[in-house]
Amino acid sequence: MSLNSKVEATPPYGAANTETTLFTLLLMLSGAHLLNDTVQSLLPAVYPILKTSFRLSFSQIGLITLAFQLTGSLLQPLIGLYTDKNPKPYSLPVGMTVTLCGLLLLAFAGNYYSVLIAAALIGVGSSVFHPESSRVARLASGGQHGLAQSLFQVGGNTGQAMGPLLAALFVVPFGEKAIAWLALLPLTGIFLLSHISRWYAARLAAMPKRAKTLVGGHGLTRKHVAGALAVLLALMFSKFVYLASFTSYYTFYLIQKFHVPVQTAQICLFVFLGASALGTFLGGPIGDRIGRRYVIWGSILGILPFTLALPYVNFPATIVLSFIIGFVLSSAFAAIIVYAQELLPERIGAVAGLFFGLAFGIAGLAAAVLGVVADATSITFVYHVTAFLPLIGVLAYFLPRNL
Repeated sequence: MSLNSKVEATPPYGAANTETTLFTLLLMLSGAHLLNDTVQSLLPAVYPILKTSFRLSFSQIGLITLAFQLTGSLLQPLIGLYTDKNPKPYSLPVGMTVTLCGLLLLAFAGNYYSVLIAAALIGVGSSVFHPESSRVARLASGGQHGLAQSLFQVGGNTGQAMGPLLAALFVVPFGEKAIAWLALLPLTGIFLLSHISRWYAARLAAMPKRAKTLVGGHGLTRKHVAGALAVLLALMFSKFVYLASFTSYYTFYLIQKFHVPVQTAQICLFVFLGASALGTFLGGPIGDRIGRRYVIWGSILGILPFTLALPYVNFPATIVLSFIIGFVLSSAFAAIIVYAQELLPERIGAVAGLFFGLAFGIAGLAAAVLGVVADATSITFVYHVTAFLPLIGVLAYFLPRNL
């Protein structure tokens, strides 16, 4: 049965608990997310190559991440807010096209400024992709919002793990221009998103106008909603600053401390990101069953013993601890997104854009700051400092219990 043939059989969005979860659509969306985030993660994965080619400092590496993250961070909430009132189904393949342009520019960049522009274009593509695709995931959830968000997110996390692996297999042996061959990834994404956009457009046309905006039913006051959002934002800060230390500098940490080759360091980053994908996949369904508040609390605070131990252990133990940290920490993101959307169910796109955007922005600013710290001290010192960030997880105690 085609995706379009299911549109008329699906009740309005407001009756989500009677809907069927559209796994085919969710898997296609997850696949598109995988392709989008593979391109994103390819950028930090080739940092060691760019550092050598353009003789960059750690601060300049941080600015590349900042250029990518800021375009995604600043645009995503605005796009989400706009599309809450004016959904744009066909913006999905358009966003992936912008990502394609950024990837090709990165492959043939002749100087540092071209790399910055390429990074910014990849960020713009992501800023268009995430708010609308998150809305599609909720539309197709059949009421299993955590499961749908996890399926969507696991594609992204898997893509983040694939970038370093592809860099190790193709870019390191064959040079920067080999990145151009990876244009097949966003081209495939454009194809998938074109099909999803047709379903999305038909779904919107079949929905009663009043059902396109949800009304909150949690009974919380605006003060309680604002307080809960403030806690979630603090937890996002903790999570993504710590993640930035891995996505931007983990390979350098392994190379400097344990003297491993670049390819080995990239494969270790792949292990960390693969663990993150697994944690993301399980976090949403567990949150549906036991409550998202408990998943959020355990995920952030639960990694504290492992982050504190990480700077003091040998290479094999570092890999084991990194796997545990990636798995546990990443189980929170789908739960945080769904929890925030249930706080503001009439602002699905804006919430998704805000939280995805903040994820990019926090990570970008953190990468820049941590790069300066690494230049001034050492890359090892960065992991001593960031080890205490999970303490912020105690704030999850103050989240309302009825969501």
